Amino acid sequence: MLDGRRARILRTMIEEHIRTGGPVSSRAILEAGNLAVSSATIRTELVALEAAGYAFQPHTSAGRIPTPHAYRYYVDSLMRPRETPVASARVAEFFASVQTELGRLLKATSTLLSEITNFPSVVTGPSMVNEVIRAVHLVRTTADTVLMVVVTLAGRVSQLLVHLPEPVDGSEVQEAEKLIRRFQVGNSMSEGLELEAMSLANPPEGVASIVRHAAAAFENAGASEHELYLGSASYLTAAWGELSKVQGVLDVLEREASLLEVLGHLPAGTEVRIGSELGIDTATDISLVTTTYGEESSGPGGRLGVLGPMRMDYGRTIRVLEEIGVGLDESLGES
Repeated sequence: MLDGRRARILRTMIEEHIRTGGPVSSRAILEAGNLAVSSATIRTELVALEAAGYAFQPHTSAGRIPTPHAYRYYVDSLMRPRETPVASARVAEFFASVQTELGRLLKATSTLLSEITNFPSVVTGPSMVNEVIRAVHLVRTTADTVLMVVVTLAGRVSQLLVHLPEPVDGSEVQEAEKLIRRFQVGNSMSEGLELEAMSLANPPEGVASIVRHAAAAFENAGASEHELYLGSASYLTAAWGELSKVQGVLDVLEREASLLEVLGHLPAGTEVRIGSELGIDTATDISLVTTTYGEESSGPGGRLGVLGPMRMDYGRTIRVLEEIGVGLDESLGES
């Protein structure tokens, strides 16, 4: 834990580096921080911060640049919360005007998030486990394979391939579809297919076989992998500048499975992961700021996030994410 003066100097150095993007001198810290000490005292404190791993000099006689360790301490202990909304009018207008199915809403939300933050964004859809089934369609694709399409009230679609032990004909597929619709429409995904109830209808063996195997495939639908929506990457050069760093960010964005794994293991609420904390080897100058949405109303929710350089304005980014998360919650609650 840093003492009061050293913590104020570190906070000023970080916020000046976020503002300017360059090394921060002792004079700049003195002027920006309104500190009642001399430049010599600040230089002494900067040497101590450097020795403790909070800062480094890119070259002799230059100012200091914060390290990932410094950003972690800043986010956890020094960052001042923003007292006023940063994008409320834009967010409110967006959610008031967008009326569409969930997939398109989340994609549009990822675009909005990138436009407001000027960083590439990531949005994951909530789990389908508690969503209510609106329709079920069965399509015979081959003699022994059936595609089951499940549509929920939220407008989300799950496609499941059902492999059968014996060939079936089109009429058997149609009968199985009617049977599944009769017992499943209006139920939640988490309830699965009610095999016992459907067996009381005494369907022919071919129809019963389709239903049994559809039930087995259906068990995986509610827990299926979250969809990932990526916002615009057109802000990369402006945010990172250096081509090598831009390439590293592009590599992270292309590794969707790694991103989903990182997002899936974060706790609920607002989280910040800095550099190596992401567990992705190319994330050398990347911070991920995320927050969750939709958890109270629909069970396991989704997550909103942005990828930015370590010198991003964390306070503003967090506030934007939380405002959009609230707007998304309200929009989903009305649908």
